[in-house]
Amino acid sequence: MKRIALVTDSTADLTEEMKKECDIHVVPLKVNFRDQEYSDEELSSEEFYRRLAAEEELPRTSQPSPEEFGRLYSKLLEEYQEIISVHISSALSGTFNAANLAKEKFKAKIHLVDSKTISLGMGLMMIEAARNIKEGYDTAWILDNLEKARRNIETLFTLNTLEYLQKGGRIGRVQGFMGSLLNLKPIIRVGDDGVYHTYAKAHSQKKSLECVVQAFQDLAKGRKHLRLAVAHGAAEQAAHYLKEALENACQLQTTVITQVGAVIGVHTGPGTVGAAIQFE
Repeated sequence: MKRIALVTDSTADLTEEMKKECDIHVVPLKVNFRDQEYSDEELSSEEFYRRLAAEEELPRTSQPSPEEFGRLYSKLLEEYQEIISVHISSALSGTFNAANLAKEKFKAKIHLVDSKTISLGMGLMMIEAARNIKEGYDTAWILDNLEKARRNIETLFTLNTLEYLQKGGRIGRVQGFMGSLLNLKPIIRVGDDGVYHTYAKAHSQKKSLECVVQAFQDLAKGRKHLRLAVAHGAAEQAAHYLKEALENACQLQTTVITQVGAVIGVHTGPGTVGAAIQFE
């Protein structure tokens, strides 16, 4: 039997290539447009944002059920000895709790990790875990290293509008109302507590991207860069601008550039651009 399986949820925004290369298994969250339910990975980015713009009401999102986690865990344990399961911040979603309920049946064979982050931050954690497994480390060492990696991954993103974050109830500690009135573009950092915090504000998308680059330079002081990931929601040109700016500023090649999935997109809206950097 193989030793350790890796599981995450679809908010990690992993590309198909990354999932295959790193042998990562994904449990999808769901998006509901009125009476139509889709898994997070079922809608293309283009179709999702087209429908988002056409809807009067914000689509609803829902977490996987404990039964869905249980079915995947059971199937994987036919092939693997243990499972490391890493999920979106428990402060932003009930996904981790659903996985925890499913774990009860399997006890010590399932090792749950609250990433306390989202999207690219989770993606970098999964890449780190996959590398550790290939290098032959045991589960206890990998879990300890994942905690260290989590503390050294910075995730920042900028929004084109606060509308979706406010409607979706994921505003966290982001200052919303006045920002919307003044048409400010917030730069948001996912804090150690696993919720959103306003890091800075700008008056245009270009300025907000420049702020993201400066923020990473400030956060990098005294730390070595390891990996860079960039993602966007219907903002490909801005994402490539951010990618090149961060590569130049940090002297680092991008590990992955991708689009955020529908569940993240519901709460951030079109025009979202973000990045995560793993330090040591």
